[in-house]
Amino acid sequence: MSVAGASAGSPLLAVRNLTKLFGTFAACNGIDLDIRPGEIHALLGENGAGKSTLVKMLFGVLAPTAGEILWLGAPVSIASPGAARRLGIGMVFQHFSLFEALTVAENIALSLPPGISLARVAEEAARLSHAYGLPLDPKAHVADLSVGERQRIEIVRALLQDPQLIILDEPTSVLTPQEADRLFETLAKLKGEGRSVLYISHRLEEVQRICDRATVLRHGKVTGACDPRQETPASLARMMVGSDVAAVSAEGTNTKGEVLLEARDLDVAARTPFAVSLKNVSLKVHGGEVLAIAGVAGNGQGELFDALSGEYPVSKGEAVLIRSRPVGSLGITARRLMGAGFVPEERHGHAAVPAMSLSDNLVLARSQSDRRAFLGGGVLGIIKSAAVHMAAKRISAAMDVRKSGEDPPAGSLSGGNLQKFIVGRELDRQPAVLIVNQPTWGVDAGAASRIRQALVDLARSGSAVLVISQDLDEIFEVATEIAVISEGRLSDAYPARALTREKIGLLMGGMHGERVPEAAHAH
Repeated sequence: MSVAGASAGSPLLAVRNLTKLFGTFAACNGIDLDIRPGEIHALLGENGAGKSTLVKMLFGVLAPTAGEILWLGAPVSIASPGAARRLGIGMVFQHFSLFEALTVAENIALSLPPGISLARVAEEAARLSHAYGLPLDPKAHVADLSVGERQRIEIVRALLQDPQLIILDEPTSVLTPQEADRLFETLAKLKGEGRSVLYISHRLEEVQRICDRATVLRHGKVTGACDPRQETPASLARMMVGSDVAAVSAEGTNTKGEVLLEARDLDVAARTPFAVSLKNVSLKVHGGEVLAIAGVAGNGQGELFDALSGEYPVSKGEAVLIRSRPVGSLGITARRLMGAGFVPEERHGHAAVPAMSLSDNLVLARSQSDRRAFLGGGVLGIIKSAAVHMAAKRISAAMDVRKSGEDPPAGSLSGGNLQKFIVGRELDRQPAVLIVNQPTWGVDAGAASRIRQALVDLARSGSAVLVISQDLDEIFEVATEIAVISEGRLSDAYPARALTREKIGLLMGGMHGERVPEAAHAH
């Protein structure tokens, strides 16, 4: 039965008393939900509220413990993602399901019915990506692409399946405002065709702008529903967390100390044909400062993080300095020993090993000198489990990390809770320098507020903090200084209070190293 065959009043998809237990823990507990034909329906809730578990049941990744799913009024069993796609459900996951060794076209082809030629897939992907303003090279290998480009693959792949219902989990988290606007135009077109969208986002302004209805989950249960257009971001956040979300206070971060992190004419050649070269990047971050670097995905953010963190050392030692000591040619461990901490953008597999426990991930991320607190006697040293568990517990409490057990695998945490633990793990060391890439990607309003405040507090204590972010709201909340990266070049740094979004937009457009017109300054 097609969408057109459904009456306007009957739901396209409905769930009744849908429940999912993991042992005795109810990730979803008796959920009722209707999605009508031709509507964009928001699913809201804190990290760990049950949103991901619910949509995984709808897409056949998880089997419900109890309850039923109705498609056009008839009960259905969705045993696999393939079954969901055949039914007419497409999904874009927050965490990518891509094979890095394959090309864009090959990854897309894997989710399509057999018999479609790779050339046809590449042609269709190129057409759709161009139409939706999500540039993609179908021949590029995924391993060579930025996070933003990988997200574009997921969106195009879902759209190629011509779904009647598309589930989008944080689809704009790595898109520019312009790309997001184009996506919203696409969603409006799908809605006009009578198709439906289930939209998960922590960007509440987006929810207000494009969604017809919203359902709110808290602790695995439906706690409310509303017309988001009649709400404010603050009232939506309050519905999600059950209380007001604290505003980030940046007071006390105006006092500059000595320069603790510096780059001097940093040049990094592109490592692959699809990477970005860094060109004469110079920056200084003083103690007590938060320098935020804005930019569109794929303009050298990852390469800059790699060079500053030591993941990819550079040949010239003086190109990067930590506490006035040249470290450009040194690796991550040496830089950690000098008091630096690092949080990469990708949580799973980069910042944490999903299959390992939180405590084991904590030990892995500590430098040799940091680990001494966790080691007993002997030649090799024996890890003192009690000390490690106590530290992991301390970090979880400080960052309000919500988990199903005392020391669960990192991969069992929701994205936002794992991010809070990873940031807290670095903060626990009280680093003199902290470099963070996309600190609150896919994180709910309450968790984002806590992470941002923790970064501000670290700077207030005298540390130098460098934040790479695509979220302009975040940048204006935490930054004392702002610079913009575009095509591997970094602009001058400006006091945050002297900038407007328009000025940042000009810098994103490539006004490399130029003084931006005074008319674009904040007044």
